[in-house]
Amino acid sequence: MSLSKIVLFADLFLLTMAGSMGFTGQTDNHMDSIAKSYVQLVLATGQHDSDYVDAYYGPPELKKEAESKKMTLAEIDQGAAQLIDQLKAVTVSSKDELVVLRREYLLKMLEAMRAKISMLNGKKMSFDEESKALYDAVAPTKSEADFQKVIDQLNEKLPGDGPLISRYEKFQQNFIIPPDKLDVVFNAAIKECRSRTLSHVSLPKEESFTLEYVKDKPWGGYNWYKGNYHSVIQINTDLPIYIDRAIDLAGHEGYPGHHVYNVLLEKNLVRDRGWVDFSVYPLFSPQSLIAEGTANFGIKVEFSEEEKLAFEKNVLFPLAGLDPSKVTTYYEIRNLVDQLSYAGNEAARRYLNGQIDAKEAAEFLTKYAMNTPERAEQRVHFMDKYRSYVINYNLGQDLVKKYIESHGGTPDHPEKRWEVFSQLLSSPRLPSGLN
Repeated sequence: MSLSKIVLFADLFLLTMAGSMGFTGQTDNHMDSIAKSYVQLVLATGQHDSDYVDAYYGPPELKKEAESKKMTLAEIDQGAAQLIDQLKAVTVSSKDELVVLRREYLLKMLEAMRAKISMLNGKKMSFDEESKALYDAVAPTKSEADFQKVIDQLNEKLPGDGPLISRYEKFQQNFIIPPDKLDVVFNAAIKECRSRTLSHVSLPKEESFTLEYVKDKPWGGYNWYKGNYHSVIQINTDLPIYIDRAIDLAGHEGYPGHHVYNVLLEKNLVRDRGWVDFSVYPLFSPQSLIAEGTANFGIKVEFSEEEKLAFEKNVLFPLAGLDPSKVTTYYEIRNLVDQLSYAGNEAARRYLNGQIDAKEAAEFLTKYAMNTPERAEQRVHFMDKYRSYVINYNLGQDLVKKYIESHGGTPDHPEKRWEVFSQLLSSPRLPSGLN
């Protein structure tokens, strides 16, 4: 066994002894020790799955150690189990809610880590078992009948001959952002989203991002958080990009979505409190449901429906060279299609449970999610790579919406809406804590 592994297990042993002796004093120091070991285990797991660590900006020596001294999955699992025992033995008497939330958060994150390790070791779980183990949530099951109601409405809105998906695709062709106008449209959308966010959320003056256009990815957009309040936002241009995606991606990946979420965690938890556990983001964890849910719902926090339509009509449509008079019609159709979002979950559930194959999953997405065959194929590739992660977008949004509105952040109280939303972005709250 390498020296680094001996040191790590020595740390874990000392933590075990402290817990067995009924350790209750200096809870913050104890939690910080557990947190450091947790970070080491996350980075060690990342050596077995290159997608596992989505972001890390903590002490560089911990990353170097993980890269040079690879732990086995069995050693990581053993370490995680010991840390879980330690956290269960910790008594948190602080009146600071964030300290209480931190303990529960670390417990769930470690449990999710152990679930991911079991998957890397070959364990098979059902779609719902996996999402519960990794993301602390289970998406509702829907039937074809649930989607058919919306499909019928779309049939009425898009009359004509041929399959509905063909009529919808023809309708969508009128709203593609020309490739030579992508950058100006996206920069305008990001500028507006940033301005609206900064009117309600205080961010460090040095926060920044870089925008890149990429190809050959299984996703439409991605935020790579680099630390020091900086993100790289990538937009995938494999398929045509429709005008509604400008605000969607600007808000989701940038403001007030992933970029803002990560900046606030770094500022409020890592730098202000010294909590190293939030300097690492394991992708397959409960944090992702909070991240994706707030990124999606944040768009509705910063824009009312009327404000969004006005900005599209007066700014984005003209910049893209599209007919502004069609804004209302376009979003009437888009809002109906958005109601089919859980069809993606259902396709993934059936596909990953082995009830249908990849071809049938793509056909389901085309029929019930209104995806073109090309986009449906891309989504199946996403399912192959990220599996039950798909629940984090729609279920995450629904849980975040419920939480914010139950705490007074209703559409008719926009300031309170921003206040609760900002607090959620800055806290270690779990998906199960949103109910």
